[in-house]
Amino acid sequence: MKAMKQTALATVLASSLLFTGCGYNTLQVKDEAVIASWSEVQNQYQRRADLVPNLVNVVKGYAKHEEQVLVEVTQARSNVAGLKVDKEVLEDPALFEKYQQAQSQLTSALSRLIAVSENYPDLKANENFRDLQAQLEGTENRIAVARNRYITTVQDYNAYARQFPQVMTAKVIGMKTKENFKAEASAEQAPTVSFN
Repeated sequence: MKAMKQTALATVLASSLLFTGCGYNTLQVKDEAVIASWSEVQNQYQRRADLVPNLVNVVKGYAKHEEQVLVEVTQARSNVAGLKVDKEVLEDPALFEKYQQAQSQLTSALSRLIAVSENYPDLKANENFRDLQAQLEGTENRIAVARNRYITTVQDYNAYARQFPQVMTAKVIGMKTKENFKAEASAEQAPTVSFN
């Protein structure tokens, strides 16, 4: 009986030592850090999306014949809002790419909207427009910071999850590496600037 208790105790001790060295707990902590970091990216995207209707309404009053640009901005915002974003997005490269493309479309549409404002001096002088434009610029900076933190957090998680013995633990419990942001193909080419 005493030998069985000693064997059981030795097994429990060996198992606990094995699990402390397998990286399970650290994988969980790093996974949660990726999720929290992604939440901050989403938070900043949501802040930008919340500014869009106000910006569109201010521009509408001044640029009635720029309807196409306003429709594009509204449609891009709708596309972003229509995407379901949860933990699955972080683990599915196709969903992550789709989400990233929708955000890029919104960024592009907003850039066109701001460019349209250059044609309307009264609009550019409007206090509400200037305030919304400043908030949008600040939000774009916040998005860049949040994305950078996310990139760093994913890099930390992926590097840890690929190391031995954590790679074995990750496979056993079904944890996969996370998708990270990628630059758009058009980002490799410098934009054409013309002062005509």
